[in-house]
Amino acid sequence: MRGELESVPAVHLLHRNKSTAWFGTNGTVNLYRGCCHGCIYCDSRSSCYGIADFDQICIKENALAILRDDLQRKIQPGVISLGSMSDPYNPFEAKYNLTGRALQLFDAYGFGVSIATKSDLILRDRDMLNLLSEHVPVLCKFTVTTIDEELAARVEPNAPSPTRRLAALAELAAAGLFTGVLLMPVLPFLEDSTAQVLAVVDAAAQAGAKFIYPTFGMTMREGQREHYLKALDRCFPDQGLSQRYVRQYGTRYTCASPQAKTLWTAFTRRCQEKGLLYEMKHIISASRRGYGDQQLSFF
Repeated sequence: MRGELESVPAVHLLHRNKSTAWFGTNGTVNLYRGCCHGCIYCDSRSSCYGIADFDQICIKENALAILRDDLQRKIQPGVISLGSMSDPYNPFEAKYNLTGRALQLFDAYGFGVSIATKSDLILRDRDMLNLLSEHVPVLCKFTVTTIDEELAARVEPNAPSPTRRLAALAELAAAGLFTGVLLMPVLPFLEDSTAQVLAVVDAAAQAGAKFIYPTFGMTMREGQREHYLKALDRCFPDQGLSQRYVRQYGTRYTCASPQAKTLWTAFTRRCQEKGLLYEMKHIISASRRGYGDQQLSFF
């Protein structure tokens, strides 16, 4: 990992979502391009996004000035998604602090935020997130696909360990922030056993999560598919996983686990036992609770 980042031009950073179905967000911001976590399954590697070297992080030129101008143009505030294409708390964020300063802009212009990350660097901004949550919705989501440390090290080689993510979740939850887990993807033939899924549910509940939202399977499309299949052969030699994927899914985009129905039944039962939300409409509703009439403008 290099000490300085190359920059790429940007015209706008705040892009309107087609709907608020994804955690109630109506806008998306990506301050960086690319990600160095090295997750073998990442959909952002897909050819349709046109990122030639996704593992190389680049910074958006004049990112904060552009974001400020984008926020000023909005008549009504809303909830902004961070982390849709690249982790907003990549290791370079410790130096550049783009995400931290973006949170200050959200606060200044009255925008809420929904963050998806695999990094405990988010703890640096705990005070700012608490300040935001006093008047706008704040959702902190940690992606945890497995709590098996050895397996995680193979499929997410450069990301902070699941233990570190769950520890960070526990700290944010203890601070009163609305936190939860993205259980996605659940990789077929690797992470889709009932025991694996329930272990994540139990760990999330123990950490104080309010919700856990799953996808029992993954996506594969051009660019991403080829990268993933090669990675399976490299990371799991002699298991024949790439051939198994080709036989099972071919060139399909949506690749549900063959165990999806069984997993959903076991998952929902355990979530109910642990008091965890798992349906999107209930997660959105709970994240808005306590904000009074402001909820109207967020939708």
